[in-house]
Amino acid sequence: MHSTTEHRLANLVIIGAMKCGTSSLHRYLSCHPQIAMAPAKELDFFVKEKNWQRGVTWYRSQFADAPIRGEASPNYTRYPIFQGVPERMHQLIPDAKLIYLVRDPVRRILSHYLHNYLDRTENQSLTGALNDLPSNHYVNCSRYYWQLEQFLPYYSLDRLLIVSLEEWSTDRHTTLQRIFQFLEVDWVGDHPVFNGAVPRLPQKNRLTDMGNWVAKLPTSRRFCQWLPGLTERSGELSMDESLEQRLIEILQPDVERLRSLTGRSFARWSV
Repeated sequence: MHSTTEHRLANLVIIGAMKCGTSSLHRYLSCHPQIAMAPAKELDFFVKEKNWQRGVTWYRSQFADAPIRGEASPNYTRYPIFQGVPERMHQLIPDAKLIYLVRDPVRRILSHYLHNYLDRTENQSLTGALNDLPSNHYVNCSRYYWQLEQFLPYYSLDRLLIVSLEEWSTDRHTTLQRIFQFLEVDWVGDHPVFNGAVPRLPQKNRLTDMGNWVAKLPTSRRFCQWLPGLTERSGELSMDESLEQRLIEILQPDVERLRSLTGRSFARWSV
């Protein structure tokens, strides 16, 4: 029999991917009466270089008591930068359910790069930032099958739900149904909070939403014209067709493995 303290460990983890809607999903799930999401997004507890050293007592303290207790940390699928995440997770919460959000992998790279660029943690042009293909950290975050491969020895497919940003954006009602069924919680999708604008977190960085919006533009267009007043950095935000094609060629094998694993077509993707 589990104690109350043990019961308060997470049993839901949104493992990524970066720039795929994890913040939006975290906010929506926070509104469900049977779900207690950690107040702070990106606990990064299972990342040794981040918060692992804080210990289990700290991790437990992040969750209120509820049938589902969850967190969202996209760094969990940033292998090989952060290694050993699935092993640590399985040691502590072996019965947890995992949600992995994905999107067109080329669009994800653009959104990720743009976020870093506007946040001034990326100083290179897009071409410069991707000059070490195929082993590039932006590209590796878009290798969804490869990232999942790290988890599959520890978590079976029935403990994993894959949600695409495209379906989340265009058919949120049906997607929420899938998520609630997966989590075995009541359907509350008809509540006004799930039919209006995305609930906001006060600390949410506006750059995330801007990055996602700009990344929806055609990849060959220059982005600086859409960012007046945000940056004086000259025309570095672009992707020429040859670079886009190179990314597609690199990512194609991984996407095909993801399709085979999930039985899904991801038909809207450029890859």
